[in-house]
Amino acid sequence: MRILALETSTESGSCALWCDGAILQRQCPAGRSHSETLLPLVRELFQESGLSVAQLNGIAFGVGPGAFTGLRVACGAAQGLAVAADLPLLPVTSLEAMAAACADAASANADHGEILALLDARMAEIYAGFYGRPEKNWQLQGEIRVLSPAALPLPEMPLVENTGARLACGNALLAYPELAARVAAAGYQCYPNILPEAAWLTRLAAPRLAAGEGIDPAMAAPLYIRDKVAKTVAERLQECGRA
Repeated sequence: MRILALETSTESGSCALWCDGAILQRQCPAGRSHSETLLPLVRELFQESGLSVAQLNGIAFGVGPGAFTGLRVACGAAQGLAVAADLPLLPVTSLEAMAAACADAASANADHGEILALLDARMAEIYAGFYGRPEKNWQLQGEIRVLSPAALPLPEMPLVENTGARLACGNALLAYPELAARVAAAGYQCYPNILPEAAWLTRLAAPRLAAGEGIDPAMAAPLYIRDKVAKTVAERLQECGRA
């Protein structure tokens, strides 16, 4: 299985190529727009791997939440490549990619722990999602929310012994020190430097592609949490962000 992934929901953009479990990744250089650097990096991945777009089985992209302009870059590039090669798209949320990376960084394997993914949404707000592990994989519990750091609900007491690790990740912990202090006081192990990366998109997308969960490129659109009013995130992800 071969999957290309594009992730530009934050200032730390990246692209990655999955080939039967082996992953190549390129990081967008700092200080330059993702629209300028992303596709040249994709070409580098193809040159290094000896593959072409036509040899892919699907394309994953960071659907959001995140920066408005950045989300459009990954979505538009993914659509263009997928249409040209007649490939399915696999939208993956930025917070899910962060949660997966956090679990890996912490070697968290408890069945009943939780991960809190926190992304700076600017304008004195954050994107927040709680991820639990009721079965094998980490899954979103409730909804992805946009809210002020002070309004984030946190448990008053740490998890009791043998119920699993409680982890938190994301740049909101760096942007809002008072939030980081509250999160740590609630018993979370904090990983503030974790951001969504394309390599994790490929890991999450591979089993979904194998299960036939790809969508038509025409359905692809970013997930704008601030615009979500009546529909749940699950509903919008099913429609891939369309209002």
